[in-house]
Amino acid sequence: MTSANRLAVLGCAVLVATTAAGCASATKAVSGGSASGPITMGTVNTTTVLDPAGAYDSGSWLLFNNVFQSLLKFPEGATSPQPDAAKSCSFTGSDALTYECTLRDGLKFSNGHSLTNEDVVFSVQRMLKIKDANGPATLLSTVKSVEAKGDAGVVFHLKTPDAVLPAKLASAAGSIVDHQVFPADQLLPNDKVVGSGPYKIDSVENMTGSDSHALGKVTLSANSQFSGDAKPQNNKFVVRFYDKAEDIKAALDKGDLDLVDNNSLDPTVAAKLQSDQLAGKGDFKVAEGDSGESRFLAFNTKDSTVSNKAVRQAVAQLVDRKALAGTVYAQTVQPLYSLVPAGITGHSTAFFDKYRDPDVAKAKRYLADGKVQTPVPIKLNIASSRSRAGDREINEIKKELEDGGLFQVTLQQENDFKKYQEGWSAGAYQAYLVSWTPDYPDPDDFISPLLVDGGVFHTGWDDPKISQQLVPDGIKQTDRTAGGNYAQIQNMVADSAPLIPLFQSKSFYVSRNNITGVENTVDTTGVFRFWDIGRIKK
Repeated sequence: MTSANRLAVLGCAVLVATTAAGCASATKAVSGGSASGPITMGTVNTTTVLDPAGAYDSGSWLLFNNVFQSLLKFPEGATSPQPDAAKSCSFTGSDALTYECTLRDGLKFSNGHSLTNEDVVFSVQRMLKIKDANGPATLLSTVKSVEAKGDAGVVFHLKTPDAVLPAKLASAAGSIVDHQVFPADQLLPNDKVVGSGPYKIDSVENMTGSDSHALGKVTLSANSQFSGDAKPQNNKFVVRFYDKAEDIKAALDKGDLDLVDNNSLDPTVAAKLQSDQLAGKGDFKVAEGDSGESRFLAFNTKDSTVSNKAVRQAVAQLVDRKALAGTVYAQTVQPLYSLVPAGITGHSTAFFDKYRDPDVAKAKRYLADGKVQTPVPIKLNIASSRSRAGDREINEIKKELEDGGLFQVTLQQENDFKKYQEGWSAGAYQAYLVSWTPDYPDPDDFISPLLVDGGVFHTGWDDPKISQQLVPDGIKQTDRTAGGNYAQIQNMVADSAPLIPLFQSKSFYVSRNNITGVENTVDTTGVFRFWDIGRIKK
């Protein structure tokens, strides 16, 4: 999900396309922006829910990271979580079964209500009770119980050791909500949401037309009750949601947007804007950095055709990641050969080690050994609104799979992303393209959510050795810099191929030349900090 991963802050010196002038301008940012109005960001990461118990997608978490506080947070460039609403947190024993936090004094929600340990306990219990199918409750599945201790203490009792719990609590899954506002057993309407973060939500508007259940615009302002470290460089911030990358570009050209978030533009457009900036022309600048956002080809392993491992292996043997990265995505992505992306502990090259480069002859042998008759008919689904490259991506994969006559691919596209999610959840697809934006900087976040019990993409594939032994053993390890079991897990996934990694994104944020601070928040934490963004004084 959430939303890209984190290793180190990307300063101006290492941003490929951020000019020295752009870096210097950060010191001239004006708190509150300018008379022209709020800073407006555009994104294609559409969402429908603003209640942390019911949303597990990039669009909602973009907002949660700015509207809510958690016990812990990932500061700029952090590799481990640091205190946020808590002034301290720690495991109380060597078995990683009890975790205690102490809240800071004086915390308040934007409505003026005090934030207490009762709210923290309520938030966790509520998420686990609601257990919304589209929410992040699975991240807190190791929590057996949580209780308030004294005036400011919170104690987590775990079912099994979980050294990754601090990172999970630092993600948007750890968002603290007001127990006096949020119902205990159902989601709160979007226009009623309040938090204790740097910003408060002023208004919410839905899209018009066929996707009217999705958010179209969220207007925020600096939260006067906030007592944390963030010092907003603007008083108002607006997020506009768009169905298609071309709509974002049109809004940018029209002057409706100041900033476009990570990879919401067609890759060829992003590459052109970057080229223009390097040539010293144009009205925009591009901040580029690392990202853990990953793209996969997923299979419904309960389907009669792709349940055969030989079929999935043949597909893995034919996929041409270099062509996707270069021809389709204009080098705005890099080939990925494992579940855990480059830059994250536990990264491997399991799929390259097994399959190497595309090879029709090898793919044919997989099918022959599996007694599969060719050409194999297969239906490939995509959410057209979530592919920055439009039809080019799915058409390229179709061409690769049909190379040599081994597959006969039928393409199916769904414009409504919510319906697309419902489709893969219901097992209605054979093969489908999905993206994963990580929640926290740990290899477990690319393993547990994607594999255990079929994973969030509902592949139906669940290896007991992985889910019952290797994953539990992996999250026990208190030293999160160790590789642990993750190389073994990725080798097992490469062999069975329920998910085929395609590419890992690079972060491309496009902003107008008078916008500052973007380079400060483009890092591998995956947290976009609205408070860092300002406007140059005229």
